[in-house]
Amino acid sequence: MRTVEPPEGFRTRGSEPRGTRIVLVRHGEAYCNANGVVGGPLGCGGLTELGEAQARSLRDRLVRSREFDDAVALYTSVLPRAIQTAQIISPGLPSRLTAIADCELCELHPGEADGLSWGEMIATFGAPDWDKDPGQPIAPGGESWLEFYDRCANALFSIVARHPGERVVLVVHGGVIEQAMKIVNRREASVRLRLLTENCSMTEIEFDGERRRLLRYNDRAPLAAE
Repeated sequence: MRTVEPPEGFRTRGSEPRGTRIVLVRHGEAYCNANGVVGGPLGCGGLTELGEAQARSLRDRLVRSREFDDAVALYTSVLPRAIQTAQIISPGLPSRLTAIADCELCELHPGEADGLSWGEMIATFGAPDWDKDPGQPIAPGGESWLEFYDRCANALFSIVARHPGERVVLVVHGGVIEQAMKIVNRREASVRLRLLTENCSMTEIEFDGERRRLLRYNDRAPLAAE
């Protein structure tokens, strides 16, 4: 029997992706996450044992599914937790890919708060109220919420321009993924979504000219997304 498609306005599923697909993988749990430390270059500490296990679980899925065999590039931030996650999951990606570390993909730059516990940071510098003033830096030498958004947006659009119509994998951070979700939903730079993005989950966004489409968010199921 011939399948009859509903009118365009009634469809709940869009066309097959044809634009640039950015796959954002959040790193596994890091020592800074587990210990409540501000996780810049000094405070990161790399992956915990749980974080390594999370990354291995994602690797095993990708080895089975080969869902990213068409990926043409792999990017990470320069923070150890992202680099280590990329190293662990790499067997599930095309063997020709060499990770490119880019500081523009880092979590919010913490400046002088780097390596402090969150309690120490608040006692020393106070807690920025980004709902009232998103332009306030987190600490001296650090970024504001608005500066963080601008950096992430510039980095993502640069990668999209570099890879027209291709799929690329980025191992990044929860904050970067939040900024990307604001881009796809065309939200203002000052907005705080307060997402719950899980460690080693995958978020995929299609950029096709002016159109932006969310293909998956927080995907950490054992089977490939369809």
